This record gives sequence, structure tokens and C-alpha cells, in this order.
Amino acid sequence: MALAQDAALMETPAPSPIVVVGIGADGWDGLSRTSRTAIERAEVVFGSSRQVAGVREHCAATETWPSPLLPNLRPMIDAHAGSRVCVLASGDPMFHGIGVTLVREFGAQRLRVHPAPSSVSLACARLGWALQHTTTVSLVNSPVETMLPELAEGRRILVLSQGSSTPGRIAAVLSANGFGASGMTVLEQLGGPAERVASGIARESVFESVDPLNIVALECVRDPDAARHSRIPGLADSAYIGDGQMTKQEIRALTLSALAPAPGELLWDIGGGSGTIAIEWMRTDSSCRAVTFESSRARREQIESNAVRLGVPGLMVHGGAPESFTTVSDEAAVPDAVFIGGGLTGSGMLEACWDAVRAGGRVVANSVTAESDSILVAAAAMYGGELRRFQIYRGEPLGAFTTWRPQLPVTQWCATKQWCATKQWSATTR
Repeated sequence: MALAQDAALMETPAPSPIVVVGIGADGWDGLSRTSRTAIERAEVVFGSSRQVAGVREHCAATETWPSPLLPNLRPMIDAHAGSRVCVLASGDPMFHGIGVTLVREFGAQRLRVHPAPSSVSLACARLGWALQHTTTVSLVNSPVETMLPELAEGRRILVLSQGSSTPGRIAAVLSANGFGASGMTVLEQLGGPAERVASGIARESVFESVDPLNIVALECVRDPDAARHSRIPGLADSAYIGDGQMTKQEIRALTLSALAPAPGELLWDIGGGSGTIAIEWMRTDSSCRAVTFESSRARREQIESNAVRLGVPGLMVHGGAPESFTTVSDEAAVPDAVFIGGGLTGSGMLEACWDAVRAGGRVVANSVTAESDSILVAAAAMYGGELRRFQIYRGEPLGAFTTWRPQLPVTQWCATKQWCATKQWSATTR
């Protein structure tokens, strides 16, 4: 009895908090009294070489982050368990900063965050832009093409740079995608003694010798003859390159409506072809994710090319379905929606897709053949849902006149997966 009581009293001590201090280009001089005290009391201070150099004389010990950071972050901090730990971050730690990573690793309860003004706040202050009406894109860990869906005539965008080469790469991408007349302002070392601002027109500028610590402001101007790519599903077929294997524009818009993407959701696109459905799913919101499955290597390459050209380079491309389902990473293994655009007659295809989608998720399948139609009719009988049939006509020249050319009619089945009290999967009509 006494031993049990002693064991109950021997609780594991709570880990010491991690203090995260935002620091700007002005270094120690720009810190508040609270932030300075946190650094001075710390037994070890972590940060980049630049950050650590600015505070080293005010703290007991410092450690510089290695590259790559993520595999080493937890072991380095865990090595100082029980010590007073401080982590330095650029500007606001919770705005695309290391604070977000620390929350994922250690939980929000363990952090004590002291933010400084973010680079976006400082940039808007210099430019006179309304922060709440300014779009922000981070290229710190993403390809430059990630900003393409955000481009629109008259829009103001702030781009977080990866380094000194980012402004030049932005200028090149803008020029290659119909926004070469856009104004660019590169703001370097914001808030510090070496602050510098340089401006130019995208197609006329290369922005050499830029400080690695920079942010780029864009005032978008679309070339008069440039293709206009909306974020609303239904891009022109000509927006895509490849062998023509795609869900055509009108049916694509109807299909995305049935799939009903919401921010943060994941799509599995079966039989990707040119990648049209997955790409336009991802373009609806920057947080939407997609995995496409395509058995043809050549088509997988054209999907990847189209994804980069249309601003969603994060699209994941795998081999044929359903055999490649097991190759999907854990974070992409439970889709919110599945679209079957090809391979519907494959053995067990529809059943495998139905099993894969989460409870409450949607399954949408399109068919243009009688054999596939019969599968969709059977699916509706088994799982419920809704059957639709679309016929699209396009006006085309006929001599000196115009006639209506019919496209292939498309049958569509759409169902939402529900978990019933009888412990059986069923479907409801959307």
C-alpha cells in the first residue's frame, strides 16, 4: 500500500517551457524588454547564424540550427530537457515561422511566444497597403509557380522569399505567364539599418545582388493577350498540354461541382489523363490537396507538367489504381473525395474507391460507354446516390453557317458515404 502511494506521488515532471522570441532585422535593439529578459534568462538559445550573432553577448549559450532542420529539431531541444530554452524566430514566429513547427512537435501548451512585427506587416507599413486586403504567398519551401493561381488583374500580393534569387525567378515566371507588365518592389532587411527598397517592371528586371532577407510586393497587371485562368473550375481545354485525354471543360465544371471541394480537403483522382480534375480541385483553394493515379508513364509526365504550369506543383502523381493505393503517404491516405474518370471497368475498382473514401466523403464517377454505364447503375442500386446524364453541344462552322456538334454524352454517379446504425456503409444523395 505504501509503495503504491509513493509511486503515485512520483509524477513525471512537466517539461520546461520553450520560449519563442520573434526578432527582426534590427536585432537586439528592436526587442521589447520582455523579449530581452527571456533571452538573458535562457540557458541555451537556438536560432539561425544571423539571429544568434545578434544576441550572443546577451545570453549564456547559443546553438545554430543545422540543415536540414526538421530531422534535428526535436533531438536538439530534447537534449536540453529541464533547461531554460529560448528559440529565435524571424518576425512573427506563428506567421510561416518556426513557431508553427514547434507547435506540431511539442504542442501549443509548451510554448511561450513573444512575436515581433512580421515582414508582411512591415512591408504593408512601408507601401501603404491595407494588410487585410493583401494576399500573401510563401515561397520559402515551395516552387515559384505556387503563386500563379493568385495572379489577377489589379491584385496586390506579398511574396515571402526563399533567398536572394527569388525576386529574379518571380520576374521570369510573371513574364512567362502573361503578367510581365506587373510592378515589383523588393524590400530587403526590413526594419534594420541596412533596409533597402528596389522597384521595377517584371519583364524589364532581373533583380541581382538582392539580400537573402527580402520580401517581394507585386501589383499585378495582366497582358492584354494573355490567357485568363480563373480559380473557378472549368478552365479552357487549351490551358492543358498533352494527348487530349481529359475531362472536357463543361463536364469538368459539373464534375468539380459534384465533388464539392472545401479548403484543406484531399481528392483522389483515378485515371488522371491530363490531370484536369485534380489540378482544378487544388486551384480552388491553396490548402486543397490531391493525388492522381495514372497507369501511363507519358500521361503521368504530362500531368506533372500541367500541374506546374497551372500553379499546383504539389499535386502528387502515382501509378495505376487500385494497385498503387498502398504507395500513398499516410497524410494522403484517406481522401475526402474520389473521382473515377478512367478504369471504371477494372476489377474491383469502384469497390476499392468506395472503401478508401472517408465517412462523409464523396465518390463521383463519369462514364461514356454502355459497359461503364451499367456499372454506375449497379453502384446506385447498391450504395444509393444520384445518377445524372449530360449532353453538351458546341457551336461549330458548317460552311457559311454554324451548326451544333454533340460531344459524347456523359453518365455521372455521385454519392456520399455514410455510416449507418446497422454498421453498414451506405450512401445518400448529395
